Amino acid sequence: MRRCPLFPGSVPSPGGGNPGRAGPAGPTRQNRPVPVHEITDPDDDRIADYRALTDVELRTRWEPPHGLFIAEGELVLRRALRAGYPARSYLVDAKRVDQLADLDTGDTPVYAATPEVLQRATGFHVHRGVLASFRRKPLPSAAEVLATARRVVILEDVNNHTNLGAIFRAVAALGVDAVLLSPTCADPLYRRSVRVSMGEVFAIPYAKLEPWPDALGQVRAAGFTVLAMTPAPDAVPIQRLDAGQRARAALLMGAEGAGLTRAAMDASDVRVVIPMRRGVDSLNVAAATAVACWELGRDDPL
Repeated sequence: MRRCPLFPGSVPSPGGGNPGRAGPAGPTRQNRPVPVHEITDPDDDRIADYRALTDVELRTRWEPPHGLFIAEGELVLRRALRAGYPARSYLVDAKRVDQLADLDTGDTPVYAATPEVLQRATGFHVHRGVLASFRRKPLPSAAEVLATARRVVILEDVNNHTNLGAIFRAVAALGVDAVLLSPTCADPLYRRSVRVSMGEVFAIPYAKLEPWPDALGQVRAAGFTVLAMTPAPDAVPIQRLDAGQRARAALLMGAEGAGLTRAAMDASDVRVVIPMRRGVDSLNVAAATAVACWELGRDDPL
């Protein structure tokens, strides 16, 4: 194994602990560079966490059972650190190691490789040049999430990672407090979801809501009005909801194309619709979530 310093003139930092201080960009330290381990073999077991990142089925079987997820890009990596997720390792383009020079990596290994080795290991061109493997944190229960929320989004069968990431970004931007997921939803911490959300999945509390759809009764018992988004002709235009229906809203969204199941709609309080024009019957689920969240919070103080 070859080892090279993070930047010229540095020396390996002593082990033991994580003495950095937290700042706006995550934990940092001054003038205490860490060693970088050079990777020349894409099959090196030390970077097993990053293998075949484009294989969704493989990653789904590997990441949650092993309690890890992958962050792509420096911005997302720093947001994960700021949110308190412990890093398992970092894997960077050898030409970009100085981007991590201010991080307090503690005993967490930093691996560096050429773009060619990175591509062969991960299965794609790592154009952002920075990856990190993080340990997951235990999920709160639905009851814990509901106890501190005023407005939530509930997702049924949303299994497209791009849509899921976009929904989390909209939820964060538009003042919604939490997301609840049916058991069949995709993993919010899958790499694509994390990247599309720009790391906002770390900022928004989320939990599984089960058994489904019976657990929607738990949402109602917590004082929320369950609003089922649907293009059905009997749905109420969302802008016409009264103050009571808006006050503690739980916006229920279904999967792309299929929409909400009959059982989920039957368990809701009110069916709502975003009025469409020019013969369009609906929006992409992420776009619809953003529009609905904005409408529900349009009178909130900024």
